Amino acid sequence: MSVFFTGMATGLGLIVAIGAQNAFVLRQGLRGQHVTAVALTCALSDALLIGAGVAGAGALTARLPWLDPVMRAAGAAFLIWYGARSLRSALRSDAALEVAGQGPDAPLGAVLATCLAITWLNPHVWLDTVVLLGAISTQYPGAEAWFAAGAISGSFLFFLTLAHGAAWLRPVFARPRAWRRLEFAIALVMWAIAASLVWPWVAAIAPSPRP
Repeated sequence: MSVFFTGMATGLGLIVAIGAQNAFVLRQGLRGQHVTAVALTCALSDALLIGAGVAGAGALTARLPWLDPVMRAAGAAFLIWYGARSLRSALRSDAALEVAGQGPDAPLGAVLATCLAITWLNPHVWLDTVVLLGAISTQYPGAEAWFAAGAISGSFLFFLTLAHGAAWLRPVFARPRAWRRLEFAIALVMWAIAASLVWPWVAAIAPSPRP
């Protein structure tokens, strides 16, 4: 059980940091739209990736060097688009009022498609789950499955708590100004993550300063 709780603590330590997934789950929780479905989609995706990492898929990126740049490009493009959409929502008062329950729910299929894209096109998710957790699990020979179970349990615990706990903040974000600020913050988070994905390429092609 000590390995189980170590896996849970390690998984939570990687997941809790602010990122694209968490921002999207928080947004849906505040809206009260498909909350459980979104939380379970994120947690189940993490479970698949963690299982793959512990099973040894972390070595795949080392064997296929082209996989990392492809994932980075696809993830950055999607996050730039999603950030622009959040910024557009932040600048429109009508969209801000939807948090009060006045707007119709987005279709479940569209919401889950966005959630899956944010999860599976984000190299940071792959790094945390497949690579890092997969590598850490090797420190517990014979108990890797317990480590994976702990990390997966932590993912379910976090996403369900974040999604449903957001309802407590709903009165605060019922004010259009607060909602617009959240949308603007989400846009900045998305663009910051996208920038971090492409920065190695920018740094590589940038001219060196003259001595």
